[in-house]
Amino acid sequence: MNKYIFHKDVLSREELDLISRTFAVDIEHKGRFYSLQTPKLIDLAPLREQLKCDVSRLSEEFAGQAVRLLVTDMDSTLISIECIDEIADMLGIKPQVSAITEAAMRGELNFEESLTQRVSLLKGLPVEKLQRVYDERLSLNPGAEELIAYLKQSNIKLALVSGGFTFFTDKLKQRLGLDYTLANTLDIKEGCLTGQVSGDIVGAQSKADLLSELSTQLQLQPHQVIAMGDGANDLLMMDIAGLSVAYHAKPTVQAQTDIQINVGGLEAVIDLLKA
Repeated sequence: MNKYIFHKDVLSREELDLISRTFAVDIEHKGRFYSLQTPKLIDLAPLREQLKCDVSRLSEEFAGQAVRLLVTDMDSTLISIECIDEIADMLGIKPQVSAITEAAMRGELNFEESLTQRVSLLKGLPVEKLQRVYDERLSLNPGAEELIAYLKQSNIKLALVSGGFTFFTDKLKQRLGLDYTLANTLDIKEGCLTGQVSGDIVGAQSKADLLSELSTQLQLQPHQVIAMGDGANDLLMMDIAGLSVAYHAKPTVQAQTDIQINVGGLEAVIDLLKA
């Protein structure tokens, strides 16, 4: 049995009729979303286009009330920017760095190599410019605070894993009360970036390893874990989670994940947990 979630507060009579014709079962209004159950496997692409909303399919193995851990990417997932691109803008080289970032997120470049290349271009940048990026450019994506509040209320741990930098994950951990963070550390000498990363690079494997470690530590089974991200370097951790969520993600990521959120904000994850 599949459960279909329609991430929309109110569906019109015409939209409800469309769903009725498509599924031939009753739909239930759950406040800010609708749901129905059927053994049918429906192609959701045309339905999403006609309804102008996100539509998700959950298998019967997934139970939102059993989830105890959400592992999420940071850049362009929890927050609205790619931090490294905004840092590069402080040096006037954002287009050059953004092009590399986009290619890496599409899976066209090795992430570790691309990060090394991008960070090298930041050499000499005064560290106070990082604070400017945090203060002036970093904002949470829509629904982030609502989702985090629901996770805390529901005793679901939240891990923020990033191929970005501890400068930002540490601040977000303190500000939002996150349970765990993992990111790269920028090497700094005499108040400026050296163009290198300290220690091993946090990439796709590191993200997957943290998800596995936390699952073991918290004694969780895969069906109790959700992984969410937008780039190719999130796919390894998504593959071992019970449910994978692509948030406004690259096409290659959407093609390999269980849930795709392209219209709504992060609050759509709450619908999955409540369904």
